[in-house]
Amino acid sequence: MKGLILKSIAIVGILFSTTAFAGANYPTKDPMGGEPFGHSVKKVSDGLYVFRWWVYRNMFLVTDEGVIVTDPMNPKAAKLLRSEIRKITDKPVKYVIYSHNHHDHISGGNIFKKEGAKFVAHKNVLKELGDHPSAVTPLPDITFDDSYTVKLGGRVIELQYFGPNHGESLVVMRLPKEKILFIVDIVTPRRVAFRTMPDFWPDEWIRSLKEIEKMDFDYVISGHGPLNQPAIDPAFVVAEQRMYLEDLIAAVKAEWDKGTHSPDKLRKLVKVPKYKHWRSYEQWLPMNVERIWAYLHMGW
Repeated sequence: MKGLILKSIAIVGILFSTTAFAGANYPTKDPMGGEPFGHSVKKVSDGLYVFRWWVYRNMFLVTDEGVIVTDPMNPKAAKLLRSEIRKITDKPVKYVIYSHNHHDHISGGNIFKKEGAKFVAHKNVLKELGDHPSAVTPLPDITFDDSYTVKLGGRVIELQYFGPNHGESLVVMRLPKEKILFIVDIVTPRRVAFRTMPDFWPDEWIRSLKEIEKMDFDYVISGHGPLNQPAIDPAFVVAEQRMYLEDLIAAVKAEWDKGTHSPDKLRKLVKVPKYKHWRSYEQWLPMNVERIWAYLHMGW
């Protein structure tokens, strides 16, 4: 199995050609760095596929009894996802798993709800969607506290909640057969943190990553990634993400301890050159710095 997955990283092509896609509710040009719109599907292992739409990713698992889908993203992406699944199997989608509550990842599931799929999420998603409802985001049918296992056709996806980190409902998904984790937003390989780190708790983020590092896994599928990024990455990307956050906090704290408490000055002064080759370093590092200023200044 490991050999198959490693081979997939190195040589697997896009099974279905990337097609241009820009819906009426989406810009025609990427406002966050020039990544082309489009979608693709890559096979990772037996029955396991990674679907990409723009800079978003999910995974779906095809079994003898049906399909398990994660994060449907938005109505247009979900329609494309369903079309690609139909090219692989005529089996129905039985489960849709939400990674967390944020609408940019989990909208669009109505197309699967109408076909009878059950939706699974951490219990806090139910409250959050109740507080912030969306007509294109079905409420979960199955909720849980700390862990839950989705089983279908002899395949298993384990869901684990690590407490607050990015919101208060994010779960990590593990495929024990392949030793792969699907991790959304808290691990984005070789990219600094997203802008001002919206809905992130820096200290809880680091704590969660330390706990995730102890899990039994060899590879990671991340919820974001550009067209030219591999469908899966080696396990060490989790530790890399943690080290970036630790180094960022240390760099801001060093200037803070010198008496620089102005966020505007910190944005200009703080650099973390070890990561200058990471995506969005120049554009987003100052915003990352200001978020850590807020953490130090307000305890938030």
